[in-house]
Amino acid sequence: MNAGLFGGTFNPFHNGHISIIQHVKKKCGLGKIFLIPSATPPHKPHINLAPAKDRFEMVKVSLKNHKNFLVSDKELIRKGPSFTIDTINEFKKEYGEQTHFFLLMGSDAFLDIKTWKHKDQIFEAVRIIIMLRGHWENNNAIASFIDENISKGYIFNGQNNTFSHKKKQKIIICKVPKIDISSTMIRARIKNNESIKDLVPENVEKIIRTKELYK
Repeated sequence: MNAGLFGGTFNPFHNGHISIIQHVKKKCGLGKIFLIPSATPPHKPHINLAPAKDRFEMVKVSLKNHKNFLVSDKELIRKGPSFTIDTINEFKKEYGEQTHFFLLMGSDAFLDIKTWKHKDQIFEAVRIIIMLRGHWENNNAIASFIDENISKGYIFNGQNNTFSHKKKQKIIICKVPKIDISSTMIRARIKNNESIKDLVPENVEKIIRTKELYK
């Protein structure tokens, strides 16, 4: 089975997240996608984070009626900062060789990959799906970034939008719809007492209002 791993703060989880993972699941032939809320994201220490248990609950209630989308608490129960390589290794150990994992990354996260802990191990452990929303004008720019910051030796196949390497896992480019929703926008609207209707699932809005998050 092919399964996706999609980590993030989900602060808060919103309708744009749902649309994107539905698109990637279908486009890349994934059987399941695990969503993994971060407890202490090492790259975002200063943002206005809701409590981890509330962010986990927001993802959980959002996926209740979405088959094959699952929320994981692996990074919430782990002590200290959440590092992607540790999460990948835990999933691979739990599910074994019969499950082939793909790490889903937004293009912003991919541009920041050179600062990640043990990034070389990540590209050896799982295939990468870059969810591309127009940060690069063409594949030559992506190829240059990979060559300079990941590893030399990747070869691009334009028929399936995939970079292959003799010693590392594939990097797959998945173009996703542009969605004008962001967690930053939602937090700002809440702070300004503006409506977030249709930006987040109804149950997520209920959690935000009940617990007075992002005020």
